[in-house]
Order: sequence, then C-alpha cells, then structure tokens
Amino acid sequence: MGTGRISFSATCAVVLLGLIMNSSALHCNRGITSSFIRVSSPSVDMPFDSDVFQVPPGYNAPQQVHITQGDHVGQAMIVSWVTPDEPGSSLVTYWPKKSKEKYVAEGYYLTYNYYNYTSGFIHHCTIPNLKYNTKYYYEVGDGNVTRKFWFRTAPPVGPDVPYTFGLIGDLGQTYDSNKTLTHYEQSPLKGKTVLYVGDLSYADDWPFHDNVKWDTWGRFTERSVAYQPWIWTAGNHEIDFEPLLGETVPFKPYSSRYHVPYNSSGSTAPFWYSIKRASAYIIVLSSYSAYGKYTPQYTWLEQELPKVDRTETPWLIVLVHSPWYNSYNYHYMEGETMRVMFESWFIQYNVDVVFAGHVHAYERSKRISNNAYNITNGLCTPVSNKFSPVYITIGDGGNIEGLATNMTEPQPSYSAFRESSFGHGMFSIKNRTHAYFSWNRNQDGYAVEADSLWFHNRYWYPTTETTISI
Repeated sequence: MGTGRISFSATCAVVLLGLIMNSSALHCNRGITSSFIRVSSPSVDMPFDSDVFQVPPGYNAPQQVHITQGDHVGQAMIVSWVTPDEPGSSLVTYWPKKSKEKYVAEGYYLTYNYYNYTSGFIHHCTIPNLKYNTKYYYEVGDGNVTRKFWFRTAPPVGPDVPYTFGLIGDLGQTYDSNKTLTHYEQSPLKGKTVLYVGDLSYADDWPFHDNVKWDTWGRFTERSVAYQPWIWTAGNHEIDFEPLLGETVPFKPYSSRYHVPYNSSGSTAPFWYSIKRASAYIIVLSSYSAYGKYTPQYTWLEQELPKVDRTETPWLIVLVHSPWYNSYNYHYMEGETMRVMFESWFIQYNVDVVFAGHVHAYERSKRISNNAYNITNGLCTPVSNKFSPVYITIGDGGNIEGLATNMTEPQPSYSAFRESSFGHGMFSIKNRTHAYFSWNRNQDGYAVEADSLWFHNRYWYPTTETTISI
C-alpha cells in the first residue's frame, strides 16, 4: 500500500528477489538498523550574510513573520512578526481570495531583554472568525513598508477529512537545516501544517545565548511558516534558564516570540495545550515543565484526554520533545519519568502516535508498552501492545550539534526502524481508519521515502500494522 513497503497479516513468508532499496534488508521478527552510509561532515551554522537570513528591504519592514492556529478548532490564526526599529502598527489587514472587502484585526506588541540583548518589537495578532478551507491574504506593516502573505484555513473538523502534516524537529539554522526545510517544501505529499517537536534556533549553544540567532532563525523559517501554521512544542533549547547571566525566567525568548492558543483548551500555560485540525486531535506536552501528580500539566492532561471525541476527530496525536522510547545512547532514558506518569493514559485513550525530537536521528517503534512494570515485579521489558501508540523520534532537522550516531546494541525488540540521518517526516491522514507516514532523508531526492508505514487507527481499526521493509 506504500512505496517500498508491503503490508501483510500472515507470517513472514515472502520471497524477495532483487528488490533491496537504499538501506534496508528483510527482517521478520526484529527491527531494522539502516545500513545507509552518508558522508560524515560537521553541522555548521550558515553565516549571517546568507540569503536565507536576508532582512527585508525598507525602514522598519516587518520580518520573522509566522503563523499558528489561533483557537481550538481552526477558525482563527495567530500572526506574529517583528519590527526592528520602532513599534509601527500591530494591525493585520486580511481578506478572502477574490473578495473586494478587507478586514482589520488589532494586535499588540512586546519587547524583552536577555543579558546584553534587546529584542525588536514583537507583534502578535489573532485573526478571528475565519471561514474553513479558505485562502486568505494578509498584510502586516504600515506606511510605505507593508508585506503581503497568504494562508489557507483548515477544513471543517470531521471524521473522514483528509489532511497532511509535516514533521520537523531540532531544526537549527545550519546548511543541513536548509536542506531539511527545502525537502519539506518540495515534498510531493504537500504538507499543509507542520507539527514541530521542539528545539528551534539553538541560540543557547552560542556565547551568552546569543539572541540574534533567534532573529536569524525567524527570518530563515519565514518562507514556510508565514504561509502555513506550525504547531509549536517547547524543547530543552527553549528553556534559556541561565542564572550566571542573570536570566532566571525560563522560556523567555521562546514564549515572547511564539504564541499558541493554550487558553482555548483550558491550559494554564503555553507549554501544554491542544487543538483540533481536520480529523486530528493534537495534544502538545512539555517535557521540561512539571508533570508530576497534581501539577498543572498533569491535571490538565487528566481532564483533557476524556474530552477527545474519536467519532469527530479519529486521530489522536501527541507531541513531546524528549522521546519515551529511544535506542540511541544520546538522551537515553531522559523521557522515562514522563512515560511512567502518562503511558497508561495513552493506552487507555488509544493514542495513535507520539512524535518526539531531542535525539538527532530518526527512529520508529513498534506498538509496545512498558505499562506493566511497577518496580517490584521485574516486568521491565517492553511488550507488544496493539492499544499502544507508535513512537516516532524525528529530532533530525539538522542543527549545529550534529547527528546522534551511537546506537544501543543489539537493537531493542521495540525498535522497528532507526537511522542516523537528517530529514523530515510526513503524516497524511486519508480517512478515519488509515493514515500514511513517511520519512525522507536529506541525501535522497524529494520524493524518495527511506521509511514508511500505513497506520491503522486505534479507535476505528485497531489492528496491528505488519510490514516488510525493503
């Protein structure tokens, strides 16, 4: 049913002749560690004068324009941008395609200081009451310097609404990052919204957490995120807690620049929230905010999961930053405490897939759980569980820290496919029962899928996806 992949429900009794593609060999009962060999080279940030960081012409021209969903159901959009020299206007002018009537929404601006850096004027404006599945144009700026963009709103929420999400994590702003974003933009699957699993600019990898890198990252990603919403997850590189620099407010640059509609889902903080989009219910969690029992995030998730109506939004997707299942030696077990707290809920409510970043490589798990383990019973090996999510680590955007290459050996039984390469993913919902996931490595052509899987919905069609990778 997918490129380079055969679905089957019987035993592994397939004769394969001359169809080995790229990286994988045939396995029946164990996962695949890709044998793809890439040229080893360091990840290097692009220089400040790169064209992808170009400042738009004109005095006080709006820059770093980005959008995200602005309410719970997809009928609002948050538009954000920066004016570098003075506040200018916080108004957004917008209109549907082919409409002669224009509308205006009013936002506000803020600034922040971080050590020796002072931000530009960061504007946020929510456009409300948008029509579903409609192309809108919008303008920001004032005087002689305005900039025009467009976006398309989501289709109405419903059980069989097809929709395609891109998956990007740990992007940074290196030459590899540019390849990842270009591959995503050129994908024939045509993603409509990016699910971003954390770690944005990597400014904190530079001396004094150089916040100029936040500005360059905003200009770099504008070519995509000004035209389609990116759904944000906070990663560890967004924390920016540095008492030695006098910075004791975590997440300050990130939360100043990237706003999300957390209030619309009853959240008390912008680091965990939910949205509906087409036929998907998306829950964003924070790996770096408290999630122990009775904390605000714990209480919110406990109340949120029962609200998901799978007859309305069949696909339940969770975004975190730190993976719960990870067979690389990088960040190994860092997601374990969150797994202990929430894995039983994910099984109870039939979460379809959990996307994570943090580990700078790609890995897809089987449907497994370690839910039975209670410290004393010794049942500490993950076991097959058809009611569990698939866990996909996709922290392979291309950042300055480079690839995670050291894997645990032998490959754990829960790991279905892993490869240390930069790339991006696509999750294409077809209807209430089936969705198609694919992963593209940067070294391949835009349409080449290095790994893929047809997903069966946990609520409507909870059969185990059995595949042969070739």
